[in-house]
Amino acid sequence: MLKSKHKWFGLITVVMFMTLILSACGNETALTKQNEYKQVKDKQEMIWGVKADTRLFGLMNIKTGKVEGFDVDMAKEITKRIAPNAKPVFVQVTSQTRIPLLKNGNIQAIIATMTGTPERAKIVDFSKPYFNAGQSLLVVKGSKIKSVKDLNHKGITVLGTVGSNSVLNIKKVAPNARVLQLQDYAQALTALKSGQGDALTTDNGILYGMSEQNPNTRVVGGTFTKEPYSVAIDKKQTELKRAINKAIDEIHHDGTYDRLVKKWFSNVPGFDWRTLLND
Repeated sequence: MLKSKHKWFGLITVVMFMTLILSACGNETALTKQNEYKQVKDKQEMIWGVKADTRLFGLMNIKTGKVEGFDVDMAKEITKRIAPNAKPVFVQVTSQTRIPLLKNGNIQAIIATMTGTPERAKIVDFSKPYFNAGQSLLVVKGSKIKSVKDLNHKGITVLGTVGSNSVLNIKKVAPNARVLQLQDYAQALTALKSGQGDALTTDNGILYGMSEQNPNTRVVGGTFTKEPYSVAIDKKQTELKRAINKAIDEIHHDGTYDRLVKKWFSNVPGFDWRTLLND
């Protein structure tokens, strides 16, 4: 009888011990994911996902080893308005990797030419828009393609990138065209120049950046969608979202936004950058 009581006491002790451990593990997980705004404040750094292959928005400078562009400068401005002494840290992402990296906790926010679509909003939250983009086409000079209407034919190949909203849009407006998805813009541009596709599609600002560096290409047809860019954050990060929105408002109101637009877009041939300025 005594042995039986000791046995039950031992089992109860083990169960209680395991319960405490599991509870502690659960609390630790909650702490690491519960409040990214507080993490930024406490650690004095904010970890951003940015592109490094997208001229004008996020492109690696091989001389300095740093990513430069409009999105990068916006991230710097937002960070210092959330926490004046915080350091922005940049992690390279692509259209395919940016959401998984955010959900896994590798980054705290995405600012990478990302449109806040209803499908994406089921997985992540978005700030208010910070850049008014629209989808367009890039072709080699001499191409017969003048607008999106010229794509809707069998035998036409349209190039895009994996994870980009642009690919879905093309399937809607040009269902007869073949869509070839590449891993990044560098591969897509190489494919266009080598004749693997008839047109490359993504947002107009990105395409003008490509065209500026590749004189044998040109942007055609204007924009045929609205693709406003927003900052993406994980779900239930209410404080961080509110702080980012407040920072974006401040950047617009104090003249910083106009300065950054002029810095990155005023010298791009063919790009009507003045439409981006505050009214």
